Amino acid sequence: MSPRVTAVVVTYERRDLLVEALTALDAQTRRPDAVIVVDNASTDGTPDLVRERFGHADLVELAGNTGGAGGFATGIVRALELDAELIWLMDDDTVPEPGALAALLDARERGTAPGGGGAASGRAPALVASRVVWTDGRDHPMNTPRVKPGASRDELAAAAVAGCKPVRSASFVSVLVDAAVVRERGLPVADYFLWNDDFEFTTRLLRGRTGLYCPASVVVHKTRTFGGTDADPGDRFYYEVRNKLWLFTRSRGLGPAERVLYAGSSLRRWARTYARSGDRGTLRRGLRTGIRDGLRHGPRPTDEVINAARRRYDP
Repeated sequence: MSPRVTAVVVTYERRDLLVEALTALDAQTRRPDAVIVVDNASTDGTPDLVRERFGHADLVELAGNTGGAGGFATGIVRALELDAELIWLMDDDTVPEPGALAALLDARERGTAPGGGGAASGRAPALVASRVVWTDGRDHPMNTPRVKPGASRDELAAAAVAGCKPVRSASFVSVLVDAAVVRERGLPVADYFLWNDDFEFTTRLLRGRTGLYCPASVVVHKTRTFGGTDADPGDRFYYEVRNKLWLFTRSRGLGPAERVLYAGSSLRRWARTYARSGDRGTLRRGLRTGIRDGLRHGPRPTDEVINAARRRYDP
């Protein structure tokens, strides 16, 4: 039997894009069994729009903006309350093509871990991620996962059976995660607010497990500009620095060798970002305060963050 799929869409002040995302969910060839919309205290009338035009969706209105990290943590909690077996996570500026979910489910069914037998044997992938393109059809560099470093021949061959590639992390733009693995490994860390929350969460889910990148599942990520993770983030560089320090020093997602590998990659990307920036003073401030806060204290417990934010929500 087909597993129960719950889609979780997190939104903030982008009602027009949200309409496109929810309309695309309703147009799936294999529709999700439930849709949860988490609104991060938008002031643009988003909650009323959802109630009026998408009444079938389960709307969670938060008391304040918890960022993508808090929004997805809250949405996953609600999905688990609704007995989801698989949770399809996506941003409000993500528009899945009609066959996106069907392709993810097909890849999950056919994908096998080394020595396993696919979903029927209980060795199904912990997550399956979509191919993310920009509005002109180009692969979006911000959301294109790399093949898992050091993937074995067996892992590569097993992924190829499903038309996929093995990955070590994935983006919240469109990823189908196994609810049982989430129950075992935990929620996204809500206090990340934004940036690196999906990287931390998915590496934690995938440590010692299988994750797949599925090119047959296509979604359009309607960001304002086309660019990669080394684009100048301005004030948001603070979150990049603080959250990376939290990830490398406190997360269970990466092993010791992986911490060195990804830390080196981050430092090289920061150097490229700084060299290309037209406002290096802002980046220097973000670096100083990010290092200070990343080393001084860790993230607050996720339950504390989302319970405070959910006080307006009564299921």
